[in-house]
Amino acid sequence: MSVSQVCDKGHSVHFTKNEALVLKPGLVTPDDWIVMRAPRRNDTCVVDMGAQDPTAVVACLLSKASEAESMLWHRHMAHIHYRKMNYIIKNELVKGVPMQRFHVEDKCLPCQKGKQHKKPHKSKTVNSIDAHYELLHMDLFGPVNVRSIGGKYYCLVFTDDYSRYSWVFFLGTKDETTEMLIDIFTKLENVQDARIKRIRSDNGMEFKNQILDLYCLRKGIEHQYSAPYTPQQNGVAERKNRTLIEAARTMLSDSKLPVLFWGEAVNTACYVLNKVLTVKRFNKTCHELMFNDKPNLKGFEPFGLPCTIVRNKDKQKFGEVADEGYFLGYVPGTPNKRVLI
Repeated sequence: MSVSQVCDKGHSVHFTKNEALVLKPGLVTPDDWIVMRAPRRNDTCVVDMGAQDPTAVVACLLSKASEAESMLWHRHMAHIHYRKMNYIIKNELVKGVPMQRFHVEDKCLPCQKGKQHKKPHKSKTVNSIDAHYELLHMDLFGPVNVRSIGGKYYCLVFTDDYSRYSWVFFLGTKDETTEMLIDIFTKLENVQDARIKRIRSDNGMEFKNQILDLYCLRKGIEHQYSAPYTPQQNGVAERKNRTLIEAARTMLSDSKLPVLFWGEAVNTACYVLNKVLTVKRFNKTCHELMFNDKPNLKGFEPFGLPCTIVRNKDKQKFGEVADEGYFLGYVPGTPNKRVLI
């Protein structure tokens, strides 16, 4: 707090914490700068701290505690924040603590060690990706505690950043990941004439190895890795994994099929979600953004639906011509459907 005083010669003297400033004559201090007024009696400015009205609130001035004393009381109060310390002192919510204002310049190191947390990862307001295959997000989930009917334990998920179109591939072990990735990249380049520029993954050894690094170097693909223990940096792939798993779990529950059909459920969920999920900034489905064609949902069936399929072998004159089965999904790129007999 600073104090101003008018000298005999008309100069205004402004007292601060460290010095006295002599201002030009006639310079008036604005009223909204004044914290307190005190009348001058001889050579002394007297402040009356008593309230004229018994019901009025009495002003209370707190002296500033030293840093050593502030830190000591900070430790006494279980390292609560200094704002909370000053609040309870100012409002007289506790006893036994001096009426002082606590403050330290340096941060409390034990507080940083015991309370520090990661900063939130905010979503990008503007997407910088404006083309297909400019950035591919990939992640691997598993091992699933039940082996699929195809003998697989892991699922590799790819997502195109621009269209959010996804692909899923199933693996028996993590060691198959690198070979599978190379086959996928080659297929995308040949079949869809894709020019892959960047890929993003975590630091798992299935993605971070010499074979894949040499392949990316030869093809001119930039491989981005998320920081260790920071899955938020690979958030697109992590969120897609969760979406697929939740959809597959729900379809398995609805169909009453055993868990060993989880691979077929994930595959079907990926196929259907590509056609029904939309990208907000374009207001189009993932399928339309990828292939420039609106998806046709005619012929879609619930997963696990009991059905019959025409028998092509072992037909008898008066025997049954169809077999009972369960619908297990679709074959991408064809009108065919998968049925378990």
